[in-house]
Amino acid sequence: MTDPRGWRYAKVVSTSHDTPHSVTLRLDVPDRVRHLSGQHYVVRLTAEDGYRAQRSYSIASAPDDPVLELFVERLEDGEVSTYLADVVAPGDELEVRGPIGGWFAWNGAAPALGVGGGSGVVPMISMLRHNFDNFRVAVSVRTAEDLPYANELVAANALIAVTREDFGGRKAGRLSAQELVALYTPGAICYVCGSAAFAEAASMLLLDIGVPTEDIRVERFGPSG
Repeated sequence: MTDPRGWRYAKVVSTSHDTPHSVTLRLDVPDRVRHLSGQHYVVRLTAEDGYRAQRSYSIASAPDDPVLELFVERLEDGEVSTYLADVVAPGDELEVRGPIGGWFAWNGAAPALGVGGGSGVVPMISMLRHNFDNFRVAVSVRTAEDLPYANELVAANALIAVTREDFGGRKAGRLSAQELVALYTPGAICYVCGSAAFAEAASMLLLDIGVPTEDIRVERFGPSG
């Protein structure tokens, strides 16, 4: 029997470049296993000489979306992200595996708070799309033009902290504990996603406002993220 989460070829339905350094991929994955918000997929590339490289990307689409959506931040030295952003076009096929992850997954049933830094907002988008009424979100980004899904986050009344410039009536600066306490509902699970430095800082803010350690779930980028 074929492993439903094993490697398979997905067809690229569409691509879009919503920020200067990214690509959003919409994929048709055959026999796709229904994912949970917060999970991710692995994309694997194989060169003509047989060399392989693979990277993990968070899922942005809601679980009920018939098409899988991945957001890829383009890194100048990224052997996978540069190909996905610069070369891949609709109709191409990509080798993928997923969905993967359990600790960071959210089923939408209980209230939750998401805190995302940079492209760490992507799993928060899946959570928003899955159950808007049960999810609150705060995001942090250096500049407004680099914020993934900016229009969607603004429409959702997300707390958006831009650290290097004023945005939406908020002065430039990092997220504060005071801002997060206004979003937190006691008992809610808090999901933190971003670079190691961001994840550490955001986790400390949540602890400062009284969130129990066991209610904080963290997804950190690897060294290349």
